[in-house]
Amino acid sequence: MTTAVAYLRTSSRTNVDGDSAPRQQQAIDAYAKRHGIKVVEEFHDEAVSGADPIDTRPGFQDLLEYMAGNGARVILIENASRFARDLAVQIAGHKLLQGLGYELIPVDAPDSFTNDTPTAAMVRQILGAVSEFEKAQLVAKLKGARDRKSRELGRRVEGNHGYRVDKPDLIKEAKRLARKSPKTGKAKSLREIAAELARLGHMTAKGQPFSASQVQRLVETG
Repeated sequence: MTTAVAYLRTSSRTNVDGDSAPRQQQAIDAYAKRHGIKVVEEFHDEAVSGADPIDTRPGFQDLLEYMAGNGARVILIENASRFARDLAVQIAGHKLLQGLGYELIPVDAPDSFTNDTPTAAMVRQILGAVSEFEKAQLVAKLKGARDRKSRELGRRVEGNHGYRVDKPDLIKEAKRLARKSPKTGKAKSLREIAAELARLGHMTAKGQPFSASQVQRLVETG
């Protein structure tokens, strides 16, 4: 049987106390029953705007952390607007979930995120152009910094090739911590792994502990 998690979002305190959440639950449960899907866990962001990026929402962060160690790969939502009201946030969030190997299903219209509408195509193109522009800006800034450092040192300073090359010990440690305990059969949560990495002295370039999503990328690094 396919397993899934349910995601609910209410945008105001009024909705939190009203019938929004029960309505969302009912729609998700009915869809799951019709399609033979077992909902193993439910996550709820209360009084969270639909314009907020998904990776800034506490409930959705908990959902991603849970799915990383649970095996469920399907997320059920009442409709696309429960995921995000802003189209750009919808598409960016869906792209993030696709990259993690997760399937997002709005139960009122399961093809919402796979239909290639003109508007969705336009937003994807804009997001892609913005991403390329930001990447080009970053590359130019890093090259300028390396050029200045090279002139100061009198030798060429090469760029950062990522943790896989620069910090293989970090990748190895993250993967080790992500393994299930041979005694209990349980795995640490992404946040627990981040805390343990910080205790061992592994921090981000800004000197901060890794976030749950960053830890997941470390663990999935080939």
